Amino acid sequence: MKTYPSVAAYMGAQAKDVQPQLRTMYDIVRAAAPKATEEIKYGMPTLVGNKDLVYFAAMKGHLGFYPTPSAIVAFATELAPYSTSKGCVRFPYDQPLPKTLITKMVKFRVKEDSTNNK
Repeated sequence: MKTYPSVAAYMGAQAKDVQPQLRTMYDIVRAAAPKATEEIKYGMPTLVGNKDLVYFAAMKGHLGFYPTPSAIVAFATELAPYSTSKGCVRFPYDQPLPKTLITKMVKFRVKEDSTNNK
């Protein structure tokens, strides 16, 4: 697994054609969790509160978004148009990112993170 010193370095190392969506994803998750810190975990950009909030990564054919299984379950109806698994949502590169949905999912994780750590 390749490691990167920062989220910016990760994004800059990805294929030029996927960088715009990576930047958009980054902007969405940062705005939804402004107090979170950034790290690279499992080779992916990660936002961290008390615990890991969300991860995202450039994958072949899609942008992977990893908001944990609880968020996948909570937003299952809204995620129906997308390919999902237990903890991952796959956003195709040829479609715009659903900014409102991603924002809601990140805010859900921030609330869940703060509630579980009181």
